[in-house]
Amino acid sequence: MEDNYDFELIGAQQQSCDQQSQPQDQPVEKPKKKQLTPQQSFFKDVKDVLVIICAFMVAYVLFFRAVVVVGDSMYDTLASGDRLLVLNNLVYTQPKRGHIIVASKDSFRGGECIIKRVIATEGQEVDIDFKTGTVYVDGQALDEAYIYTPTTRPEGMKFPLVVDEGCVFVMGDNRLKSMDSRDPDIGLIDEREILGRAIFLLWPGNGTSEHPIEFDFGRIGVID
Repeated sequence: MEDNYDFELIGAQQQSCDQQSQPQDQPVEKPKKKQLTPQQSFFKDVKDVLVIICAFMVAYVLFFRAVVVVGDSMYDTLASGDRLLVLNNLVYTQPKRGHIIVASKDSFRGGECIIKRVIATEGQEVDIDFKTGTVYVDGQALDEAYIYTPTTRPEGMKFPLVVDEGCVFVMGDNRLKSMDSRDPDIGLIDEREILGRAIFLLWPGNGTSEHPIEFDFGRIGVID
């Protein structure tokens, strides 16, 4: 028994010595990155810039468009000559009251752009008191702080009217100078005729001779 105990003890000591004698793992050196020459670095930067420009152009074509305001129908929210960034109808699919939209009807002046504010959407009832200039939607008078002139001029549409499914009722902010859904020639705008929503004023215009506006960079910004 003693011989066996001595053998086990010697074996354990030998194993401990072997473990101590084994060299510790050495840290592995990471390969050094290859240094680019000035010429390679330049072409890499140019490539990165071109990729960014191409991505921006693709995003712009798919999701945005630019339009120019013509006339005074949206004065003084927008002036003639204003250049607007429009969110394309590819992503803008739910018009809401207060949105300024850009639409095009083949039956109106050969598809000329119509830039107006949404007043009511499908299923809502619109009524107008032309004596007081008050607009009602579903029986509630609208607080239209954005208008330049009151809604006192009828254009031929009969009120009250209910907005058809898939359509919107629109008017310009300058009601006395706006041809809009009050006029049967335009009437309700089918949502499929909406090109997008005006979201940003890119460059200010100078207005018209009747409503000239001073060139002001401060007007550049988000459109309410």
